[in-house]
Amino acid sequence: MSATFEKLEGNMADITITVPAEDFRKACVDVYNRTKGKFQFDGFRKGKVPMAYIEKAYGYAVFYEDAANDLINKTYFEEIKDLDLDIVSNPEISVSQIEKGKDFIYKAKVATKPPVELGDIESIEIEKVVTEVTDEDVEKEIERKLKENSSKKEVTDRAAQSGDETMINFEGFVDGVAFEGGKGENYPLVLGSGSFIPGFEDQIIGHNIGDSFDVNVTFPEEYQAEDLAGKDAVFKCDLLAIKETVLPELDDEYVSDTTDFETVDEFKADIRKTLEERKAQTAKREKEDKAVEKLVEISKMELPEAMISYQQDKMVDNFGQQLMYQGMNLEQYLNMTGQTRDDMRDQVRPEAEKQIKKSLVVEAVADAQNFEITEEDKAAEIEKMAKQYQMEVDKIKEIMGEEQMEALAIDLKMQKAVEYIASKVKEV
Repeated sequence: MSATFEKLEGNMADITITVPAEDFRKACVDVYNRTKGKFQFDGFRKGKVPMAYIEKAYGYAVFYEDAANDLINKTYFEEIKDLDLDIVSNPEISVSQIEKGKDFIYKAKVATKPPVELGDIESIEIEKVVTEVTDEDVEKEIERKLKENSSKKEVTDRAAQSGDETMINFEGFVDGVAFEGGKGENYPLVLGSGSFIPGFEDQIIGHNIGDSFDVNVTFPEEYQAEDLAGKDAVFKCDLLAIKETVLPELDDEYVSDTTDFETVDEFKADIRKTLEERKAQTAKREKEDKAVEKLVEISKMELPEAMISYQQDKMVDNFGQQLMYQGMNLEQYLNMTGQTRDDMRDQVRPEAEKQIKKSLVVEAVADAQNFEITEEDKAAEIEKMAKQYQMEVDKIKEIMGEEQMEALAIDLKMQKAVEYIASKVKEV
């Protein structure tokens, strides 16, 4: 078994893999043993026809295609491991030689990682991210926490207002005709939530319980029901009930009963500290993202088309995996939206190119700076993961295994590079 390669223009390479004749013959025998039950000849029981008899009847090539596929699947990844190539695409396979008694030879055309000409990191200027936590930020967070312990109170002495939870009956009409899906009874609707068509909720505000009224709206041009998109509609509505949110009073007693603190001041101080930490983390990520994006803009690289195509497929497949968690597969989604896989690939192409360029730039910086990940670095990260998932360190290591540990080291190396880039840019 041997593998050689020839570098081509445009960051491509041709790999030639040679499989000895005896291995090819063995692969043909394996295919025969796997498929002999499909052949029927007079004088032989099913599955008992000799291989030579089948080859004589159909030609030696009868088992070649399956044998070739088996050998390619078995040998490709094994043979490319020791080649001095950084492959970044799926292979485009072609068979060069497939004959009885001769070596089986096939070629794999692949994209290789393109070189990157890095721009001057220290010339980059980015806008400084604001990390200050204001009193208003603290009050909003307090209100959010109070809402977690809020109660609902029936309202009978005033009209509906934004923030109220209402209950309505409604039926929609277009050109005087009721349309499918446009009717609801005892429907709960929080005014100001934006869960209905724009303008619908605003027209409930000001009405009292028992009122019957019309709501006039226009469906958005991009509305999911194409037969309604852009059309004017009238909804006949009845307001059945109004409830308002009642927040608990923020005092020392409430704080001591519902938190780990004794006073309102302690509670507010902790909220401010938490928000400051959160904003600092967000600012760090934003700075890193902006710094890498700017470095991509001033760096030079030539992306092979096969590399982009590979990333497009990965993104579409990842989207399909996400759909499965929602009880849907990619084919169903494409049918429902009237798209093809190629349509989706076209949609994700700009993002695919962006992701590739960012990865290449970060990798180039990591290589240029000779960043290394120590066992201590990995141990510290695993310790963080153990705390996050409330698991033992040894259990985390057991679950991850050798391959994921290697992937972790790569991720940590890339993060070091990202942090280095962010540390070198100027904030203005």
